[in-house]
Amino acid sequence: MSFERIKEKLNILVDAAKYDVSCSSSGSKRTNTNKGLGDSSGMGICHTYTEDGRCVSLLKILLTNHCIFDCAYCVTRKSNDIKRAGFKIQEVVDLTINFYRRNYIEGLFLSSGIFKSADYTMERLVAVAKKLRLEEKFNGYIHLKSIPGASDELMREAGLYADRLSVNIEVPTISGLKLLAPDKKHEDFTKPMLKVKNEIIQYQAEKKIIKSTPKYALAGQSTQMIIGATGESDKDIMYSAVHYYKNYNMKRVYYSGYVPVADDVRLPAFGSQVPMLRENRLYQTDWLLRFYGFSVQEILNEKHPNLDIDIDPKLGWALRNLNDFPIDVNTAEPRMLARIPGLGMYSVNKIIQARKFRRLNWEHLKKIGVALNRAKYFMVCDTNNSQKDLQASQIKGLILQNSQGKFRNQYSNQLSLFN
Repeated sequence: MSFERIKEKLNILVDAAKYDVSCSSSGSKRTNTNKGLGDSSGMGICHTYTEDGRCVSLLKILLTNHCIFDCAYCVTRKSNDIKRAGFKIQEVVDLTINFYRRNYIEGLFLSSGIFKSADYTMERLVAVAKKLRLEEKFNGYIHLKSIPGASDELMREAGLYADRLSVNIEVPTISGLKLLAPDKKHEDFTKPMLKVKNEIIQYQAEKKIIKSTPKYALAGQSTQMIIGATGESDKDIMYSAVHYYKNYNMKRVYYSGYVPVADDVRLPAFGSQVPMLRENRLYQTDWLLRFYGFSVQEILNEKHPNLDIDIDPKLGWALRNLNDFPIDVNTAEPRMLARIPGLGMYSVNKIIQARKFRRLNWEHLKKIGVALNRAKYFMVCDTNNSQKDLQASQIKGLILQNSQGKFRNQYSNQLSLFN
């Protein structure tokens, strides 16, 4: 195969892979042994940042953009008139190793269109990972996209060689999937997820007894849903995400704003794109659910089915529940401190430690790093809160007014996309 043809295929299949955002990850530790290549010791992959601020990357490609399905939202759907290409298994292996040796990447994110059948495609993805591990002694990070409908046997084998597995549920609701991808079944997505979940549980249990138990998907599994392609509310999206976190032990759910790729009557008007700020609000909500002790019903419900665009979801919740405030930072339990707008978990932990030695005042909180321009309306410390008689609309106006100019411009630009 000529270099020019490889380069052409690489350009096509790298571009086709850009729509999948569920490729950043951490939590895997595959130590380099026997003088192999690479080491995925706990690092995040795919243009993300480690805890020490280092940016890391991976080779993110499709095995092929040929596909037997015709999903309305997908750029690789069979009816789309685009250039098609496909890699051989050895070509992907060689590209990964050569890119790694040149220090371009630290791992591989490999997905694929579905050609011939789910099992045929998944078998080839697994073969790439297997060759990298066993023949090239590659210990870097590998993330494989699981193919909907793949057999349990292949999902079992995939987890032995990949650090993370993921199946994109694509559309948040079953009704939306039927509308935009009538050839696919919901159970084709959930069956591989359940297999991976059970295999991880089994591995963790056996590892406690037998230290030599083969590693299985050390970084867990994730999924991604497209938002804005169908009419789901933020409530529908986040309730779906909670379902997958709870029932399939997802490490991450990713939210990808719909990018217009087709002029189809089932899709939003061609040319309209979901504002990035909506994605951001969904990620903020996801963070509150996973790390701040909120339940999804508190943030999104029948009365409030959609997130505010101009303010973050924690501030939105606080303004709707002013009866829970102000909170005394010197006596409140950590769970309530975490609900104060402007306090992150890092600040909460510093407050807990600092108040063991003295009562905290506003100056102490400022030094800790609390965002007082928001937090001051919702808490008291060693002095009374003069803001407690303000109404929710007044507090919101003052906070937005005091926001830095660049953020106000960002809100204005994003909001204009809704008009």
